[in-house]
Amino acid sequence: MSPTPRTVLITGAADGIGWATAQRFAAGGDRVVILDLRDELALQRAAELGEAHLGLGCDVTHEGAVQAAVAQALAHTGRLDVLVNNAGIGDQPGGTVDQSVDAFDRVLNVHLRGSFLMSRECGRVMLNQEQGGAIVNLASIVASAGIPGRNAYGAAKAGIVGMTKAMAVEWGQRGIRVNAVAPGYVRTALVEKLQAQGSLNTDAIHARTPMGRMGTPAEIAEAIAFLASAAGQLHHRRGAGGGRRLDRPRRRHPLRAARRGVVNSRPSKDLPC
Repeated sequence: MSPTPRTVLITGAADGIGWATAQRFAAGGDRVVILDLRDELALQRAAELGEAHLGLGCDVTHEGAVQAAVAQALAHTGRLDVLVNNAGIGDQPGGTVDQSVDAFDRVLNVHLRGSFLMSRECGRVMLNQEQGGAIVNLASIVASAGIPGRNAYGAAKAGIVGMTKAMAVEWGQRGIRVNAVAPGYVRTALVEKLQAQGSLNTDAIHARTPMGRMGTPAEIAEAIAFLASAAGQLHHRRGAGGGRRLDRPRRRHPLRAARRGVVNSRPSKDLPC
């Protein structure tokens, strides 16, 4: 249990990793503010957690909506201690030449712009609090792996990694810790949708995962809770990833191999997630 109840804002918290994280913080004695595009579901989820918790509808891509949600949460609880930037959507299916720019922009707006807007507004509050605060962003191992067709998602998650580092350095000495978790594939509705679209080879994913399975939302929630806790105070810019075998030789990247004169190097069809 937290010695003093903290206020924890979680975006995209009505299901998946966000909902598991909300349950984890609530179980630890914190007051949770559930933000989700689906306002009725956000209210329902908050009610499931108990009277101390708050559910708000919020489109994280809209600056005014973010400002209003943060102001309402602050008015309700009097403080903002933890922000978890979890809101996200999946990539459009198909190859690069078949993808639309509108869908590309939408993915970047939800993941990257949304995380920036939420961090900026909560940062303004945390910088003026004696106790500071903690921000945990949701990145992905896709940020560092080239996966065909995952253009917008990979770019958005790589952007989140870069932004996490920048904010961690900027705010670290002012009492705000900024970290990111970078999960592999987690069994959520989003992943199940990708599987249904034929965009995922689950057998290949299980084969290259040490435990032989995908992670669960509750397991990612534990990593998030640690980084936001007093026990995680010395951690800055950390990533909690997993989901990739370490006992296999590292494959040469084809472009790097070409620069070094290795002409027979070819990219594997079984790319990491």
